[in-house]
Amino acid sequence: MKRRHIDLALQGGGTHGAFTWGVLDRLLEDERLQFDAVSGSSAGAMNAVALAAGWAEGGRKGAREVLRRFWSRVADRLQLAQWAGPWLGGTSMLPASPLSMALDMASSWLASGGGNPLRTVLQEEVDFDAVRRCSAIQLFIGATHVRSGRLRVFRREEIDVDAVLASACLPLLFPAVVIDGEAYWDGGYMGNPSLVPLLNESAARDLLLVQVHPSERQALPVTPSAIVDRINEIGFHGSLVKELRSLAILQQLMREEGLDGERCHTPLLRKAHGLRVHRIEGGEQLDPLATPGPLQTPWHHLLDLHRAGHAAAEGWLQANYTHLGRHGTVDLVAEYLDDSGPGPRSNPPRSTP
Repeated sequence: MKRRHIDLALQGGGTHGAFTWGVLDRLLEDERLQFDAVSGSSAGAMNAVALAAGWAEGGRKGAREVLRRFWSRVADRLQLAQWAGPWLGGTSMLPASPLSMALDMASSWLASGGGNPLRTVLQEEVDFDAVRRCSAIQLFIGATHVRSGRLRVFRREEIDVDAVLASACLPLLFPAVVIDGEAYWDGGYMGNPSLVPLLNESAARDLLLVQVHPSERQALPVTPSAIVDRINEIGFHGSLVKELRSLAILQQLMREEGLDGERCHTPLLRKAHGLRVHRIEGGEQLDPLATPGPLQTPWHHLLDLHRAGHAAAEGWLQANYTHLGRHGTVDLVAEYLDDSGPGPRSNPPRSTP
């Protein structure tokens, strides 16, 4: 069997990370795929280290088992904090987006008096020694350096529980994570996730984005809470948009100048020339899953998100597997270099109440 080598870029987004878990679960079932490198921030970083630890211990099956155990423990913690308020959707200002879910999840944990329980969950469910010895997969975790505002990328050999907590540190809820005397916040501010290490350090030419933030929303936000929600969502998704736009500019310039990327000495140019980009997106279909039903347990809510991710990956594989190794299924130049906007609409955008 000829395996297709791919890199994965995993977005963060609170409990919407369970959607990414579902995507990974389905991709791991397919033995035609080989993961060369994974880049993740926030919840994407948690999925990445769980995958790597499980892979080191038991290959595909081990990765699937560790991912399931990790999200099961997250559900247990949410169950303990279930009556804190935000988790039930009754007091949150930001009811729908991935960032809102991250804030709600963290707020619930804080209200339950347990501090940041992710440290315990990560320490007990993810073997970081196994992560660091997982030589089959390159691993990159992004965090934002507070003093400079720059992105720091932690590579596999230096990843520990503090690096992952730094990548998932929402500063309005948790104190900055200090590593080697320097403070870090959520990696989503500067790279959600970062693509540069995948371009510079991985040989795979197919890059699959697993995206929980919608590329586009149809509704126009009009209420204060909906406006704040959309502003925050744009901010956390914007870092990925900027990287994809920069990559599109580079590809277009190389084509216009007639540069043969395969002859370039710089690895980044060679990779950019031959890169094939793909996307599995949760999008607006995740909005109905933003909060659990009134009688739904956190575990069943996470399973709903998992099923949505699994189904999205299944659909993508059926439609696009044959394109791997041949051409991309996301046209970066068309999508990210057209500054004219979507153009006039026959129907105006509807408003979000």
